[in-house]
Amino acid sequence: MSERMTHVDAAWLQMEEPTSLMVITAVLWFDEPVDPERLAEVVRERLVERYPRFRQRVVTGGVLGAPRWEEDPGFRLEAHLRHTELPAPGDRAGLEALVGASMSTPLDFSRPLWELHLIQGYEAGGALLMRVHHCISDGISLARVLLSLTDDGAGGGRASVGIEEEAETPGALARLLRGARTVVGSTRSAWKRGSELLAEPIQLMDLAVEGARGASALSRLLTLTQDPPSPLKGQLGTEKRVAWSRPVPVGRMREIGHGTGSTVNDVVMAVVAGTLRRYVESRGQSPEDLRAVVPVNLRPLNEPIPRELGNRFGVVFLPLPLGVEDPVERLWELKRRMDGLKRSPEAAVMFGMLTAAGMAPAPVERAAVEVMRKKASLVMTNVPGPRRPVYLAGARLAGVMFWVPMAARLGVGLSIFSYAGHVTLGVAADAGLVPEPRELIADFEEELDSLAEAVRAVGHSRSLH
Repeated sequence: MSERMTHVDAAWLQMEEPTSLMVITAVLWFDEPVDPERLAEVVRERLVERYPRFRQRVVTGGVLGAPRWEEDPGFRLEAHLRHTELPAPGDRAGLEALVGASMSTPLDFSRPLWELHLIQGYEAGGALLMRVHHCISDGISLARVLLSLTDDGAGGGRASVGIEEEAETPGALARLLRGARTVVGSTRSAWKRGSELLAEPIQLMDLAVEGARGASALSRLLTLTQDPPSPLKGQLGTEKRVAWSRPVPVGRMREIGHGTGSTVNDVVMAVVAGTLRRYVESRGQSPEDLRAVVPVNLRPLNEPIPRELGNRFGVVFLPLPLGVEDPVERLWELKRRMDGLKRSPEAAVMFGMLTAAGMAPAPVERAAVEVMRKKASLVMTNVPGPRRPVYLAGARLAGVMFWVPMAARLGVGLSIFSYAGHVTLGVAADAGLVPEPRELIADFEEELDSLAEAVRAVGHSRSLH
């Protein structure tokens, strides 16, 4: 038995290139060692047996040439759950190097497109590296799947805390997400009709655009100017490198937001924009505004994840105000720009475009990707996790970092992950463009201090008047 891959999933399969692997990567680290046997039991019960895609391989070719899902007759969990020893001294730099090397290594297409590495020798506990091909599912859904493996306590008891996106991402971005879902909800019939329009990609696009009331959004997408040259763009190689920050208390972000009438998410995004400004300036270039491709979840979080998983998200192009020098002014400008996107159907339109790209021949799909590459400079995700600590196979989860692929031949991916009252920034980058991603992490921590100081100065000035 086999099942035809959906067109939007096929689009992510077709984007795979040696310099841009379409693999979602997560790394989790723990306060104590993870029991390998207990981990295998959890993965088998909650992942492999529940979601068929983790037992199926991708088969291409055939009469119609469309990729299909097929049960792997030789499936063995042991082939996907591996054990890795981190070389001494077993510190964060060593773990970052291991994760970066994994991002340069393609998955084995002869079997299901995922793997887990239980990493021993990391600090006092251990770590877990998860890699899943994007054709299986989108990042938000996979984050929910990953967290479904966790428990409330060391003794078990399925975790009741999942991703609480609306609570964790208030303000403009949350309104953007709600607006995009409203648009997609009003066009549900268009998406359902997709299976009837396999040979009519143009008609499907018309439905998506019409149903999403997205003519103006489509026009905006097609008329966006190219992003300016910067140290973040250039020829890609196969080597990737990663780094992540120390967890920052959400309370600190909230304090900055309170002083400016901004949300936690506004503050985080503004600090990221300031981080990029610092990095560009340190490379001797005058900072100009750059666009980030921001994935937007289109699957309501109150709906169960379907057993078939799949991709259901769009993207928006968020212009980051690197050209604004003052940190507080930059925060307000970023907030204004996100407010401008809050009810845009742009994400729904991009979902339709990706669906159409999945139906098109590979050269057409690559041409569409090239357009996206020219209009943006990086991929940026904001993945909210549990508000309270959780446990996996009896071990307390100390921290998480999560990256989606740097699609459209972009060379830099920034990921913001919130967990247990803290926010962590992760950088994944092409080694030729950003050879030392830890420099961006240092800029992030300095920019956070600078924004906090600037907000205090504004508050002091107001109090004097």
